Amino acid sequence: MSTSPPEDSFLSHLFELRDRLIRAILAVFVVFVCLFPWAKELYTLLAQPLLATLPQGGQMIATDVVGVFLVPMKVALMVAFLITLPYVLYQAWAFVAPGLYAHEKRLALPLVAASVLLFFIGMAFAYFLVFPTVFGFMSKVAPEGVAWMTDIEKYLSFVLGTFVAFGVTFEVPVVVVVLVRVGIVELEKLREWRSYVIVGAFVVAAIFTPPDVISQLMMAIPLCLLYELGLFMARFVGRRPPAETPAGVPAQAAPAPEAAPAAAAESWQPASDDEMAQVVADLNRRKPD
Repeated sequence: MSTSPPEDSFLSHLFELRDRLIRAILAVFVVFVCLFPWAKELYTLLAQPLLATLPQGGQMIATDVVGVFLVPMKVALMVAFLITLPYVLYQAWAFVAPGLYAHEKRLALPLVAASVLLFFIGMAFAYFLVFPTVFGFMSKVAPEGVAWMTDIEKYLSFVLGTFVAFGVTFEVPVVVVVLVRVGIVELEKLREWRSYVIVGAFVVAAIFTPPDVISQLMMAIPLCLLYELGLFMARFVGRRPPAETPAGVPAQAAPAPEAAPAAAAESWQPASDDEMAQVVADLNRRKPD
């Protein structure tokens, strides 16, 4: 039976990875080209929570010469990536799946789907609830005589950072399920850490949200609730049994019959001189005359 050299196998994996990356990039590029004519409208839609709370006569500004062109292009590229994300994840899954065991495939596919869904829910939560609340609070605390206007580049950075923060925050149930399923942490131990998680949620909210109480509560409270949701889901998933093996592989890796001969070999000892003399005497008596 001939086998391919390790170098050929490694190169074939590199070629497959290259092809799948090219497909994913081409998919994002094609969707971006289709969205290019509506780049300005997409940015206006992204900036709507701020535009709705600006004072009378307020508007956004661009301090960079090419910012009015580059910022909408970045928004269109971001939307194109989100639209093609299922296809991009499919390419990643098709590359990784052949090297996974059967039980890993059964666990990985639902977790990936749940992670993407929760990340989108976190972004929607930030856009529809957090942004109007934060911008409304900022417009009310602005001093008299101060024109509250922001640069479009800084606004985009703020929005992307908030999207990532809330998207990652909503991944807490998936993290809890993975920790329990793999066996890194026991479910009872996670329940004991509940008080520390609550304190940590408020610390994280104070770091990744604007310095106002409302926005911090809007991140800390969902984080605590999502942690409880993860504990609830982990009860049904449970820990993977230690005896679970990949499909098609026997549970016993080593044959058991060799244990008895090995034990007999360890217990053998050579005969003494008296025993050997007795055996020789018996043989002499049995000789025919």
